Amino acid sequence: MGADADPSGGFLASTTPLLGLPLYALLTISAAALVFALLFFSLRRCSRSRANRRFAPLIPTSTKEIGEITPVRNAKGEEEAKKVVAVVKPSEGSSSSSSASSSVSMEKEKKMENIGWGRWYTLAELEAATAGFNSENVIGEGGYGIVYRGVLPDLSIVAVKNLLNNKGQAEKEFKVEVEAIGKVRHKNLVGLIGYCAEGAKRMLVYEYIDNGTLEQWLHGDVGPISPLTWDIRMKIAIGTAKGIAYLHEGLEPKVVHRDIKSSNILLNKQWYPKVSDFGLAKVLGSGSSYVTTRVMGTFGYVAPEYACTGMLNESSDVYSFGVLLMEIISGRSPVDYNRPVGEVNMVEWFKRTVQRKHDEEVLDPSIEVKPSTRALKRVLLICLRCIDMDAQKRPKMGQIIHMLEGDEFPFRIVRLSQLLCILHLCFC
Repeated sequence: MGADADPSGGFLASTTPLLGLPLYALLTISAAALVFALLFFSLRRCSRSRANRRFAPLIPTSTKEIGEITPVRNAKGEEEAKKVVAVVKPSEGSSSSSSASSSVSMEKEKKMENIGWGRWYTLAELEAATAGFNSENVIGEGGYGIVYRGVLPDLSIVAVKNLLNNKGQAEKEFKVEVEAIGKVRHKNLVGLIGYCAEGAKRMLVYEYIDNGTLEQWLHGDVGPISPLTWDIRMKIAIGTAKGIAYLHEGLEPKVVHRDIKSSNILLNKQWYPKVSDFGLAKVLGSGSSYVTTRVMGTFGYVAPEYACTGMLNESSDVYSFGVLLMEIISGRSPVDYNRPVGEVNMVEWFKRTVQRKHDEEVLDPSIEVKPSTRALKRVLLICLRCIDMDAQKRPKMGQIIHMLEGDEFPFRIVRLSQLLCILHLCFC
């Protein structure tokens, strides 16, 4: 029996050609390699899953945030926008049930892709930033509410607009601002940083612009010589036009500002303008040539056809920009009852003066260095085209930018008129 038993283990102990290893050793190594491979791929899959969770789009560090509300075009869309706000609105109670908490968490995860462009501030945070909404921190005031200068814990400076709650107007303006410019980022539009909605309070937090408004520099007490030179005024006009053009031509759906005026143009220390206050803005859906709405705006800036019919589109903003451009050139307010009867309405006075070819008379006397005749005529032509009574003949904002930055097109007309005058003198 001892001779029949193979001490080497029989078949499994037979030597294989691979490195002279026994068959049982080769099988053992193969099995170990298979197990190792399975473990490796399993661990790799887990690590990938963990990494995906780790590097998913992050919610800002604030504990209270707002979801993105996209521009709406119908009643259903508006209802959906309200739901997004309700999901991420901070709770007013000090405690909540665990089921409600988990429900909110689930909803937040659903809307994760729409969160991250605006922070939701608590009322306590904004009270601390503005020293309890101290009157010494007021930097602007109007029918919409009061704007305060605020300093956040990270020492960044912001502008906090506390909307007046007049018959639900604060809620309406709050929603409009969120829809119109919540996602918009443009160097000539004031950036919206965050929001606050607690109880009846509705507040908007903007980037702080440190050099006041265009209205203050045009009509305030700045001395006999204005710091706004002709070149600076053109820089402001071009920057403002670019901001409005982005609203009209760079967004889908497009946005009509509806309240273009000098007090809504903020300036920094380098005189770069930023268009602000979108509380009256309207979203114009694709395929729509206009939207019918209640007439809103500022007296003197409102386009005549909009004032008469309530039909609003981009050309209404173009008219308002034309009035603003006249204001920049002349230093006059659109309506000034302190002036003689024929000069109360700036637009009518401006048109009459230019038609009489007294171009120099429309210039702000506080401009120390006057522009060239060529440059002045170019801008006067742009003003008159913007306020054309036929809204369809007004240029688009993109065209206005080209006309302000270059003089080729407008001066074809001027050169032709000059040529006709020369021919008249020569042959008559």
